[in-house]
Amino acid sequence: MAGRLEGKVAIVTGAARGMGKAEAELFAKEGAKVVVADILEEEAKQVAENIKKNGKEAIAVKLDVSKAEEWKKLVDMVVEKWGKVDVLVNNAGILSMAGVEQLTEEEWDKVMNINAKSQFLGIKYVLPAMKKAGKGSIINISSIYGIIGSGAAAAYHASKGASRLLTKTVAAELAKYNIRVNSIHPGVIRTPMTDDLLKDPNNAKGLLGTTVLGRPAEAIEVANGALFLASDESSFMTGSELVIDGGYTAL
Repeated sequence: MAGRLEGKVAIVTGAARGMGKAEAELFAKEGAKVVVADILEEEAKQVAENIKKNGKEAIAVKLDVSKAEEWKKLVDMVVEKWGKVDVLVNNAGILSMAGVEQLTEEEWDKVMNINAKSQFLGIKYVLPAMKKAGKGSIINISSIYGIIGSGAAAAYHASKGASRLLTKTVAAELAKYNIRVNSIHPGVIRTPMTDDLLKDPNNAKGLLGTTVLGRPAEAIEVANGALFLASDESSFMTGSELVIDGGYTAL
């Protein structure tokens, strides 16, 4: 039986660790040729090597997601190697918990560049390849913090809110090309970005907040949602929000 992404070419950013790594590995398992893109070059190479050891296809590419010229080079290289781009997962992101009083201008710019500007650039530079193919699926990793407030993490909330509405307006713009654009809104996920926070029981309790399932998610639980949106199974979904939060926003 063919995999759910058989024959597709997928770019996953921030794929050296955490959710991006889980997405890249799962996509490859389901038949996609995967571009493991990350600023962490050596770790990205290891992810790609592990995928290839399992008999699947992958390449690792160093990518600063906030740089337009690096996006252009990446997409040109992928199209030259594999002829197309079917799926883009804008997964790369950083976390800042600073509230508006403590937040510096430099930290604001850094968070917005990596979490929001990067998604605009990724969409912009894969668009010609997807238009040529006559289809595509773009998945922006936002957050429950793109839907609700918390009283902290001002830049992070702003960046993830930007991701949410960028998704909706671009979905409306690109529907005429049969390019679907959806966002995923994870709750608390156990990744290298949250490990330190979750180690302390008091911090963990505060971070989990109203998560009714009472635990953080594992990265694969978000990757499964990304797989659905990347596949043709979600062919009638665009501009949608897939919330994977253990019930955090249910209350």
